[in-house]
Amino acid sequence: MRQGGRSGAHAGSMAAALHPGDLARGPGRGSVRSRGSKGSMGSKDSSSSTASDPRERVKDCCRKLVAFMCTQVGVGGLVVGYALIGAVGFRSIEIKEEYPELEEVRVRSEQTAVELWLISQELNVLNESLWRQKVDAALVGFQGAIVEAARKGYDGRTAEDMWSFPAALMFSLSIFTMIGFGNLVPRTTWGKAATVVYAVFGVPLYVLYFMNMGKVLAQTFRWLYTRLYECSTERPAGSTGPGPRVIVPSTACLWVISGYVLTGTIMFAEWEQWSYLDSCYFCVTSLCKIGFGDFVPGAATINGGHKVTKEEEEETSNQTRLVINFVYLLLGLGLIAMCYNLMREEVRVKVRQLKDDVGHCLDELHLRAATCYRGPSPEQDYMY
Repeated sequence: MRQGGRSGAHAGSMAAALHPGDLARGPGRGSVRSRGSKGSMGSKDSSSSTASDPRERVKDCCRKLVAFMCTQVGVGGLVVGYALIGAVGFRSIEIKEEYPELEEVRVRSEQTAVELWLISQELNVLNESLWRQKVDAALVGFQGAIVEAARKGYDGRTAEDMWSFPAALMFSLSIFTMIGFGNLVPRTTWGKAATVVYAVFGVPLYVLYFMNMGKVLAQTFRWLYTRLYECSTERPAGSTGPGPRVIVPSTACLWVISGYVLTGTIMFAEWEQWSYLDSCYFCVTSLCKIGFGDFVPGAATINGGHKVTKEEEEETSNQTRLVINFVYLLLGLGLIAMCYNLMREEVRVKVRQLKDDVGHCLDELHLRAATCYRGPSPEQDYMY
């Protein structure tokens, strides 16, 4: 009986301790939890359905692609891809065109040869003076035809000879880098229109490449220069933490550009059989984006010269050199951007130092002027 009373009292106290609302809900708390778990499961299902949506996947991939293209590697790859697309496009447009000047010159040369043969048969070199007069007249007429064809754009090359893939690649590079060598130009209407459109989109892309590549190369060169500077100088004993920021001097940038130009001078002189002066002249004018066009790498391959087209192996070697020249110019323009960034940083530091020095000088002059205006102090009068 005591145990039953105790158990009843214990049950009553537990019931009194519970809130009436809790008693009313009873097992409903478990249902609330189950609803909460169901809601979380529903949110997971909605997120998984969103992730599995093809449209969302495409949008996510596009965002990632755009973000990658804005990086330094993406911009560099975009420039190279743009140049390759331009080379393929211009080559496919221009090689389909047949130049009428080539046919006119061929027909004229055959007619001149027949005319010279008839003159030789008629006179049989018995009347040498008359034979010379007629031959000279025939040759003068042939020269006039050649000059007229040259005015229309004839230079002895066929479309296949002119628009090889390396030559078209150099042409694409000369468009969006604004070098404009001028040795290879489109002659078709579609080629000229494509050049305009290609330049409109290519020049901003090159400016973006110029800025991004300049930053990357500037950071890399600054890091290397800082490490070399720290290795060559001794830090004070007991100093901890990073030292002062090292500014790359302009002389270091000039040394880098000079070494790059020297490398190109030797390379082009050996490959193109130019003199060292002409090779250096080409490197400087190309990296400065002057582009006169009087010296162009791979001219033998572009012009379809017989010296390099006799053997297929030699022709392939020249085309490989032309691709290397493309890489040389593209990397050289990036180095120009690097030097621009580093020299701009040095100029900013120098201008800031000059501003501080001028401020100190003005403050000192103002203090001296104020001292002279107030006159000598009473202590100085007493001394006198």
